[in-house]
Amino acid sequence: MRTDTRRLPRSTPESQGISTAAIAAFLDAVERTGAGLHSFMLVRHGHVVAEGWWAPYAPALRHMLYSLSKSFVSTAVGLAVAEGRLTVDDAVVRFFPESLPPTVSDNLAAMRVRHLLSMSTGHDVDVNDAVKNAPDGDWARAFLAQPVQHRPGTHFAYNSAATYMLSAIVQRLAGETVLAYLGPRLLAPLGIAGATWESCPRGVNIGGWGLEIRTEDIAVFGQIYLRGGVWRNQQILPATWVEEATRRHVRNGDAPDSDWAQGYGYQFWRCRHDTYRGDGAFGQFCVVMPEQDAVLAITSGDMEMQRTLDLVWEHLRPAMTDGVLPNDVAAGAVLSERLAALRVPPQEGAATSPLAVGVSGRRYAFRRNQQGIDAVTISFAREGCLLTIADAFGEHHIGCGYESWQLGESAFGTGIMQPVAGSGAWTAPDTFTMKLAFYRTPFCPQITCRFAGDRLHFQLVMNVDFGRRTRPRLTGRA
Repeated sequence: MRTDTRRLPRSTPESQGISTAAIAAFLDAVERTGAGLHSFMLVRHGHVVAEGWWAPYAPALRHMLYSLSKSFVSTAVGLAVAEGRLTVDDAVVRFFPESLPPTVSDNLAAMRVRHLLSMSTGHDVDVNDAVKNAPDGDWARAFLAQPVQHRPGTHFAYNSAATYMLSAIVQRLAGETVLAYLGPRLLAPLGIAGATWESCPRGVNIGGWGLEIRTEDIAVFGQIYLRGGVWRNQQILPATWVEEATRRHVRNGDAPDSDWAQGYGYQFWRCRHDTYRGDGAFGQFCVVMPEQDAVLAITSGDMEMQRTLDLVWEHLRPAMTDGVLPNDVAAGAVLSERLAALRVPPQEGAATSPLAVGVSGRRYAFRRNQQGIDAVTISFAREGCLLTIADAFGEHHIGCGYESWQLGESAFGTGIMQPVAGSGAWTAPDTFTMKLAFYRTPFCPQITCRFAGDRLHFQLVMNVDFGRRTRPRLTGRA
């Protein structure tokens, strides 16, 4: 299938009632706050009015969505409901008779599909870790074995395992994964090609995370919800499901300034200003603004997701007006140049050091450590260096340009080959620092290597992570 990366018409911002200056101010704020955006696409009245990718991120590349995947699972359930395969009032235990615990509690028996959708299963806390670490790989059985402390529908607990169960239900009913099920019903009509989705050990799409698609794919997905399930005059998704999925079904807090406390729908978050969104860890967003007739798609690597939404509410949303604004040709040209030149800043510093020749190509070995790093070698050349890291997955070679990005592939840290860009510089006479961008993910780690005689002090710092971002410093010997 051909990858269609331009499915939405393009327009100047002023033609769609938003000023170029407002978009420039949003970009200024992103840079000033260090929000870590990788891409964004703003759609107004069905037209893309601004779009940009911070190189090495690019329009044709898929990006890891994390929990934004959940909104696609909700869509699959909505389509299955429309086809009469299930209802949201069906009991969860009905779908997994062979996986039930010896005693089914009253609360488990009362759990319905709607409770999975609205994260109100009755679990006191997220049970995702217990489910995904099931020794036999049977995640559904592990989910059903967890205690259900509250009456379903009365307690909100964000729970990716609930989304997994929705994925498993759709697969059981349709005889194919959620990704395959969505293929002819949603993805193909919207021109979403090449999507991938992680699966559990039993071959079920994980659901709660694991989907990878492109930025414009996110935008057209938001557009179909904005238009009540219609895409190019075709009703792809029932309007009733759009309304149900995006309204508040459960209360999840009372903080007026938090976009995580405005209520939860069916795998969609309610936001301030009568908007809603799908979102994923580290800043993957599909924000739908019905009153403004707008959609904003964002991918990023940012620990402070509220910060990004605050910038949207401050700069973009209030700038959207009715009618057409006078076209600002000069400002538009400046903005276009700026958007075309966006990039993740490479590592700053010097291209050489008196130490470079002496340490180049030396292998530094480390004692056994929790990071699993066995040895590091850096070979310096005129145009850049080659970083070699040996770990449990083998030897990984990553090229780094001097104050520029060098593209390649690596399985460092995961054992799975994926695109990576590297840049490096001497940040002190004895210290070489490298920044890596795994540019289909949110992750841009920084590696600092300080040379001292026959020793190398090695430290890795993640830009984003679910745990400790600064790893313990390792010391290796040549």
